[in-house]
Amino acid sequence: MSRQPIEKDRARLTFGTDDSATPILHIDMDAFYASVELIERPELRGKPVIIGGQGGRGVVLSATYEARAFGVHAAMPMGTARRLAPQAIIISPSHHKYAEVSKGVMEIFRDITPEVEPLSLDEAFLDVSGAIRRLGSPLHIATLIRERVFAEQQITCSVGVAANKFVAKLASTAIKPDGLLLVPPDRIIDFLHPLPVSALWGVGPKTEEQLQRLGLRTVRDIANTPLETLRRALGDSLGTHLSELAWGRDEREVVPEHIEKTIGQETTFSYDTDDPEVLLRHLLELSENVARRLRKYGLQGGTVVLKLRFSDFKTVTRSKKLPAPIDTGHELYAAIKSLYEAMRLQRVRVRLVGVRVEGLIALEDAWAQLELGQPELRWREAERAIDRATHRFGKGAVKPARLVSADDNE
Repeated sequence: MSRQPIEKDRARLTFGTDDSATPILHIDMDAFYASVELIERPELRGKPVIIGGQGGRGVVLSATYEARAFGVHAAMPMGTARRLAPQAIIISPSHHKYAEVSKGVMEIFRDITPEVEPLSLDEAFLDVSGAIRRLGSPLHIATLIRERVFAEQQITCSVGVAANKFVAKLASTAIKPDGLLLVPPDRIIDFLHPLPVSALWGVGPKTEEQLQRLGLRTVRDIANTPLETLRRALGDSLGTHLSELAWGRDEREVVPEHIEKTIGQETTFSYDTDDPEVLLRHLLELSENVARRLRKYGLQGGTVVLKLRFSDFKTVTRSKKLPAPIDTGHELYAAIKSLYEAMRLQRVRVRLVGVRVEGLIALEDAWAQLELGQPELRWREAERAIDRATHRFGKGAVKPARLVSADDNE
């Protein structure tokens, strides 16, 4: 991964320089989690490094490009990653670091334009139409962003510049790592058509296999297939969708105000368990974490979902619609616990538990307004006080007594 200062002439512009009609940027951090870890471990730069859980069931969260050269990729079981790259250095995740760097990156984006649509901690779409008069052309703005991200956050990013979101996203992917690619409107076909069909949004493994059976292997193949043929083979919706993308058509706008549809968290045990106390303790911890995220984003949820995966890998979910939206761990855990107890499990071994909240709305739009003095409001204020303590003193500074272990006192 490059750690040298980014120079403007390093931008690789293989499809031209006319950016007059390309206001959409897709910006993606390079090997984000691994890059953040290497900020404090400069001696590991240039070496294969894997970020992920180190237990028997750990998975890869991220890997440096040196590790990816051995075939390591995100979501891969850690055991497989170790076999592929036995010399790799394994680092446990530090999620608070990633959140802090992500916050700094998003602040850079919003300093450029308010039209920012975050997709995750490490990528976003920007519409820079309104910033061109102030800051210069889209290509100049993209270069400025890359320089600022490196200077202020000490990580690199790749940027795709195009007329729409779909092409910008593909451009940033094609030029990774640490690159900049402009695709002018009159070069979209040149850029798109040689790509494999898997590059199109909506083409997963099953659809790709179906397209391969039809003899369609590249985007050009799909573009040159009659629309009615695609509709008959794939269905009206998907056939039309892929035909549009194959010609580089994408009418979606950058949406800055994005509200998550669900917020959840799950955990896989290092060993299967049928102990109700262990299960409830983890469900409490998950409920606290999910509620904290709800409050962080100013959201409340009206439906809670409990997820359990048993030792035979069978997965079940139970949901409950609440009389009023919630954002506290106390209320969330009470609902989750009731769902768990209603299942009446009899010595069934569990390998994974999860907690999720759905039906999210912004706090100011909540359809249930609490009056002062009500218990729910007191819980909310108490948990917000915990949020402030956590922000100041770190995660775990204050937590429910049931989650305090003997190790916390050492």
